Amino acid sequence: MTDVSLGIPQMPAPDYPADVRARLESDAREVIARYPGSRSALLPLLHLVQSEEGHVTRTGIRFCAEMLGLTTAEVTAVSTFYTMYRRKPSGDYQVGVCTNTLCAVMGGDAIFDELKQHLGVGNDETTEDGKVTLEHIECNAACDFAPVVMVNWEFFDNQTPESARRLVDDLIAGREVRPTRGAPLCTYKETARILAGFPDPRDGAVEASGGAGPASLAGLRLHRGEAPARVVGQRAESPSDTGDASTEDGE
Repeated sequence: MTDVSLGIPQMPAPDYPADVRARLESDAREVIARYPGSRSALLPLLHLVQSEEGHVTRTGIRFCAEMLGLTTAEVTAVSTFYTMYRRKPSGDYQVGVCTNTLCAVMGGDAIFDELKQHLGVGNDETTEDGKVTLEHIECNAACDFAPVVMVNWEFFDNQTPESARRLVDDLIAGREVRPTRGAPLCTYKETARILAGFPDPRDGAVEASGGAGPASLAGLRLHRGEAPARVVGQRAESPSDTGDASTEDGE
């Protein structure tokens, strides 16, 4: 009988080393205790295992399944549904360029093309030094600051090809980089641990997060009477507006 390989990884997945497993179990139990039903802890647990290796591995999926009493198929279904969970190795900094409609029109496509050429990588690829993974992403609900670039889910507003190129150069060089709002960037693994629900250990990081930017609050301030209304000039009427359009023969 001939064995046929379909390229499917053999299960079960390998386990973590004993010391890593013990540490993750302790963290996982803390997360699970926050929820009335353990299954609800799956999303933060996926962030937890992502913080260990920089992406969700087969070992991480097995760990989540065992901790929550789920099947690996159930965990895999969730981990492949949400784009914040990486299924292959990523760089220290996940650089996402919004190429959805408004950002694209405002320059997002040009930024993405510039970074692909500058970094020498394509979409969802990582630089050889392992520093930057580049991808195009969908709307980040920051249209008022278009075009937007995100690094490890932190916003960089009103970007240009030139500013985006400087941004990735600073990341690769190891220089401190601050998003438009918030504390200096941390690595993707560190970000994943924060998203798992653990405190950000950096001094002043929480306080530095700040609130919404002025452009996001413009409508609210107008509603409250805290800002003058914009006066828009009246558009000149065209014949079609008045119904007086003439035919070619003047009738």
